[in-house]
Amino acid sequence: MTDAATLERHGHIAIITLNRPDAMNAVNAALSSAVGAALDELAADPALRVGVITGAGRAFCAGADLKELARGNGIHDPAHPEYGFAGLVQHFVDKPLIAAVNGFALGGGTEIVLASDLAVMSDAASLGLPEVKRGLVAAAGGLLRLPRAVPPKIALEMALTGTPIDAAQALHWGLVNRVVPADQVLPSALELAETIAANAPLSVRASKRIIHRVNDFGSDWDTPIWQMSLAEATPVFVSKDAVEGPRAFAEKRTPRWRGE
Repeated sequence: MTDAATLERHGHIAIITLNRPDAMNAVNAALSSAVGAALDELAADPALRVGVITGAGRAFCAGADLKELARGNGIHDPAHPEYGFAGLVQHFVDKPLIAAVNGFALGGGTEIVLASDLAVMSDAASLGLPEVKRGLVAAAGGLLRLPRAVPPKIALEMALTGTPIDAAQALHWGLVNRVVPADQVLPSALELAETIAANAPLSVRASKRIIHRVNDFGSDWDTPIWQMSLAEATPVFVSKDAVEGPRAFAEKRTPRWRGE
């Protein structure tokens, strides 16, 4: 993995840090490649149960590296263009990913937040899609995910005006889970990650997959959505961890999850 993004292990948690602080962690090909590789490592390693993504320095992510684009250079991972912007926005991993939004996060930075499962945000940060102010389009998932995350008129106002919203508004509209002082963003995200990592890993992963597949189906009174849910849940119910959980409860001890 290159230094454009790093992965640090914190118990069962992978801390993925966007590491171009001099460029406000703007996304170039090296960063996309590094983040994509970090997510692959998170997905493949059974010891890792949750990912936290944050930025080095004062920014979370300033979006695409416009200087690279001006030079005619690509900003996607050349080996995995299917992973999308930052090696992340089209790169599904069934382990939870928490955005620790430590600073500036407009444009592509907001799109990374939207692609994450949970988010903790600095009270000094803001979110927004300013692409229309620059003759561009928020094509890294912002226009796809925002109207699923907030009421349509709020999504349209953000997308059509390009005006950012502050942390209080982001919390009000449910775009983030926590707003904390800047120096508490990563500790708060890690606390949330540790709570999730203490749960049964197969259960957590199946729960994420089910929630993310709901939009593939219609009414929750129709049979197909229930069939999907049962297909995802059945391997969990017959796992060794499904025996361990009730046993640990009965014995009044902490479960020893095996992930199998």
